[in-house]
Amino acid sequence: MAQVTIIGGHGKVALLASLLFNSQGDSVTSIIRNPAQASDVEKTGAQALILDIEHASTDELAKAFSGSDAIIWSAGAGGGDTARTYAVDRDAAKRCIDAAALAGVRRYITVSYYDADHPEVFGPEDSMYAYAQAKAAADTYLRESELEWTILGPTALTLQTPSGRITVDTARKTAAIPPTSRGNVAAVLVAAVHSPDTIGKTVNFHDGDTDINRALQTPPPKDDSEVR
Repeated sequence: MAQVTIIGGHGKVALLASLLFNSQGDSVTSIIRNPAQASDVEKTGAQALILDIEHASTDELAKAFSGSDAIIWSAGAGGGDTARTYAVDRDAAKRCIDAAALAGVRRYITVSYYDADHPEVFGPEDSMYAYAQAKAAADTYLRESELEWTILGPTALTLQTPSGRITVDTARKTAAIPPTSRGNVAAVLVAAVHSPDTIGKTVNFHDGDTDINRALQTPPPKDDSEVR
């Protein structure tokens, strides 16, 4: 069993992950900014912790993380406001990484997006520009930390019923790529917390044919038909 802290605990993926964590005996603390969201979080079995990560100091964040076995970043500014995008998706994300180290929490998993290593595909005029730049900076900062990190890069998210099966892409794709159900992202989060195979890795993935736990193994399975 693990004590997990989720940053951005009221997001759709975070709520689904909280349900899954609690169903298998893990304990979840979900950090949220809005007290009105606490009841939704608590319905999943998680404990709600009210903290505005955009303005919280590293010390305040470290105090919130103390005693955790793993930290999950599943927060975001939600787009629209460029200044707030950088403040949350880059600056607050970096402070949370520093805070995890300060609190002595080694395991850190962040939900990024597919192919986030290539923010240059979005020009300054693109609505995704600030978000892409912020996420790339935060992901790089995490990789350069001494934490036991995993970066998850799902494709475009849907509300489809989760299949429990994904495809991990080991090479960059530029053609049409299948979407990813939020339920599958939540299941990948839960699996990653308990899978040392994902430490130090960026996992780009989408809905696919391989059982999630098997897909996250190293090396990946050679023949997906074995698990169909």
